[in-house]
Amino acid sequence: MSANSASTTEAAEPKSSGFRIPKVPFWAQIVAGLVLGVVLGWITRSYDVAWLYTTLDKVGHIFVQLLKLAVAPLVFFAILVSITNLRKVNNAARLATRTLLWFMITSLIAVAIGLAIGLITNPGSGTGLTPKDGLKPEHAGSWLDFLTGIVPTDVITPFTELNVLQIVFMAAVAGIAALKLGEKAQPILTLSESILELLQKALWWVIRLAPLGTVGLIGYAIADYGWDLIGKYATFTADVYVGCALVLFGVYPLLLATVAKVSPIQFFKGAWPAIQLAFVSRSSVGTMPVTQKVTERLGVPKEYASFAVPFGATTKMDGCAAIYPSLAAIFIAQIFDVQLGVGDYVLIAFVSVIGSAATAGLTGATVMLTLTLSTLGLPLEGVGLLMAIDPILDMMRTATNVAGQALVPVIVSAREKILDLGKYNTASASPVDEIEVVEEEPVRVPVAA
Repeated sequence: MSANSASTTEAAEPKSSGFRIPKVPFWAQIVAGLVLGVVLGWITRSYDVAWLYTTLDKVGHIFVQLLKLAVAPLVFFAILVSITNLRKVNNAARLATRTLLWFMITSLIAVAIGLAIGLITNPGSGTGLTPKDGLKPEHAGSWLDFLTGIVPTDVITPFTELNVLQIVFMAAVAGIAALKLGEKAQPILTLSESILELLQKALWWVIRLAPLGTVGLIGYAIADYGWDLIGKYATFTADVYVGCALVLFGVYPLLLATVAKVSPIQFFKGAWPAIQLAFVSRSSVGTMPVTQKVTERLGVPKEYASFAVPFGATTKMDGCAAIYPSLAAIFIAQIFDVQLGVGDYVLIAFVSVIGSAATAGLTGATVMLTLTLSTLGLPLEGVGLLMAIDPILDMMRTATNVAGQALVPVIVSAREKILDLGKYNTASASPVDEIEVVEEEPVRVPVAA
């Protein structure tokens, strides 16, 4: 290199000022949001600061609304594209079947843990709550509603009313039809993939606001509910958190170590950004782009991950559809002095495994709970007993849901010998904003041995 070119290069490079604001990792921003939210919530409730109460409510509400804004189109195009992506995967039917099977197996384990904890701790005893404290929900779930509600009456209403189950149905039909049409459907598939990328890009911007959303959601919860209300539900709240923790940090690592034969620590390192975002956002669908990114980062082939993760985000709910309804059913039965028998516990397990799609990946699990209560013949007024405490419970439930949605593709990929162990073993707990990488060229998944 000549002296002139060297001097030109040096001139082109801006000189550092010597001071640079350090970049705060995303997880640290979330933790700071949690701490700040608790502090502001305590101040609001202790000193009755009306304007701060309103501000926290609006900040949290706007964040959740931004997530919900993308839910309907994101679910539709994610399911459509994921089904059509299966054409790139050899042995696709086997992978889909194995995925569904492991969804059911982990749900059964989760509901068994929930029932065991509920029977041991008796969460409805000594709360001071009575049936008069309950309130019948405006919308209740039943098996008839669940089955007949899958098929929409028109193509617009499911999007305007955010009926995710009907959106999934329409997307599945459109995806299967596109597969049957073959090359004729390629323009539609290309457009769908572009729209999906656009939606995910927009949702990434919303996700970056999660620390602010955390301040609002946590602060409002503390300010509105207070520690006194949480105290009435102390046993039940502890049961939900302990049950989810046993599944999240007990069952999942055991399955990874024994079934997938991979390191559980590496799984949590790679999946942590999605788990922490799920805890804050309380939305499996809202977290779905992050879940898919971390699943691919853990070595799951992109073509399979693009099917398994959206499928799981709308049907795989170990926290909301297994642990929570099993504990809630026992809690409500004790409040209303209803004795549950072995047959009832079997029904709870059945509902948890078969009806989990009713939760639809949105915040809260009211539909699933009403479905469980109506199946058992328990008073639906019991739902009102748990509505006040639901946001506090939903954080841990959703984190467990999302961890399971990343876990199953890893297990299935490992069992089918298509997991990239090199990527898995080098996965790191990098911040969310570092996950957004340039897409790799599609790789065909080899036939399983």
